[in-house]
Amino acid sequence: MKLLPAFVGQPERNKVYNCDALHMLGAINAESVDLVVTSPPFNLKNSTGGGMNYAKKGMWVNRSGDKWYSEFDDDTPHDKYVAWQRAVLTECTRIIKPTGAIFYNHTWRVQAGLLQDRSDIVAGFPVRQIIIWHRKGGMNFNDSYFLPTYEVIYLIAKPEFRLTPKANTYSNVWSITQEVDKIHPNSFPIEIPRRCIEASGAQLVVDPFGGAGTTARAAQIQGIDYITCDLALNYCEMSRRSLALPFTPPMFFENVS
Repeated sequence: MKLLPAFVGQPERNKVYNCDALHMLGAINAESVDLVVTSPPFNLKNSTGGGMNYAKKGMWVNRSGDKWYSEFDDDTPHDKYVAWQRAVLTECTRIIKPTGAIFYNHTWRVQAGLLQDRSDIVAGFPVRQIIIWHRKGGMNFNDSYFLPTYEVIYLIAKPEFRLTPKANTYSNVWSITQEVDKIHPNSFPIEIPRRCIEASGAQLVVDPFGGAGTTARAAQIQGIDYITCDLALNYCEMSRRSLALPFTPPMFFENVS
């Protein structure tokens, strides 16, 4: 896999691209995608609480610093980070169909005494609902805070988006256990994109922050197409290995509420 200088036409389905998120999104045709499921970098190093620099054990052993973030240091001035994420969401909104939706996973935090609830990122986009991911499990390496146990998923939907039959009986709090032996330090569990795919009836899902390929793997298991990318070549290689593994047919979600 090599960094692609440009796309010629529409990116191919069921491919993992080693490139910038905006580069890939900009090459996708307008209103051609059913679903976007993504979790961007959280800008952890730009944190008054220590962020990614704090933990020196557990899952972060040998997983922080240049080894895992050589292409992106996750330390961007807040205003520039917000502008970047809004540009990504603008492109995501452009590419989804009138029946399409975006599931945008992020985290709230207190920064210098002020709440960052990501409203500055999602303001003006058609946010239909906030879903709470209750992260079951995990450890806390910081004795200044209680153990964080949730993240937020913004459902940003076009006017004609509807859930599949019976999906509206799911709660808006999803209790899903964190990955334990994850190869990517910030990956979300596969149950999240699988549920988004199942609840939307999508046939094509895009993830512009593909990481280790969780969304692509979920799409593969659900029997639908995907397009994904990541700036880090090592994460793209992880995706390739994950997508080469055998899998069993889809199962019902047993650990979500």
